[in-house]
Amino acid sequence: MIKRKLTGILALGAAASLALVGCSSDGGSANGDGGDKGTVTLGFLPSWTDGLSTAYLLENQLEKLGYDVEMEELTEAAVLYTGLANGDIDVYPSAWSEKTHATYMEQYGDQLEDLGAYYDNAVLTIAVPEYMDDVNSIEDLVGQADRFDGEIIGIEPSAGLTEQTETVMMPEYGLDGDYSLVTSSTATMLATLQEKIDNEEDVVVTLWRPFWANDAFPVKDLEDPKGAMGEPEALHFLATGGFSEQYPEAAELIESIQLDDAAYGSLEALVTGDEYEGDPEGAVEAWLAEHPDAFPGLIAD
Repeated sequence: MIKRKLTGILALGAAASLALVGCSSDGGSANGDGGDKGTVTLGFLPSWTDGLSTAYLLENQLEKLGYDVEMEELTEAAVLYTGLANGDIDVYPSAWSEKTHATYMEQYGDQLEDLGAYYDNAVLTIAVPEYMDDVNSIEDLVGQADRFDGEIIGIEPSAGLTEQTETVMMPEYGLDGDYSLVTSSTATMLATLQEKIDNEEDVVVTLWRPFWANDAFPVKDLEDPKGAMGEPEALHFLATGGFSEQYPEAAELIESIQLDDAAYGSLEALVTGDEYEGDPEGAVEAWLAEHPDAFPGLIAD
């Protein structure tokens, strides 16, 4: 099951494009000429499944309100925030804007509109396989770089998790002299993690919660006694500036969405799981049937 899910995420990552089709001359959010109420472009990174899940939830709900929805798959957070600030993307449906993406907010925040938080317990983590009984804290990595070939396996270079790990956590624990943070993509990190676990080899990776991989892989978060990975934060719906004025009904619905751990976990499990593989829209419909009272503005039909 883990390998099938990983294959699906790899395929999503491969399909993502850096092109911002939302800014093309024949459509998109700028001219608002898509459906009865206009076109809303949602931007997300498929391998970051919090945004993947909530993007398909918003697609479902906004289409039921009468909007056309364009789903813009990207591969880098920097491109996503740039597109959002420029108005090429209307909504980023899962921004870690309080801490993890603080650098982007400093750069683009005055061009964006916060539509509220949908989840309030997101955290960044450093993790190892459960079978590594003698490694339970980030402090246990000190002096053991040889066990990991001197590598901490990370994700995309532009991710806030990457910046936090490399510029805060590693220096705080004195790991920056013996370890290097290997960046590429979330899919590559997960593939490496899968290979190491299959062979019961030592590996340390960057992860976060909420994320399906924490349940799909036998991994454990390392204790962070120095708090170098930061405190929990909320996940926000971010919009391009002026969004709520242009699309007031859409903004009102989005602002009403707040999910607890059970509701969010169920949504992500259905969208990324095997039962609805290749059919995220069907997964969202199944979730809506299971959670008809998930948030006040929910449209079931």
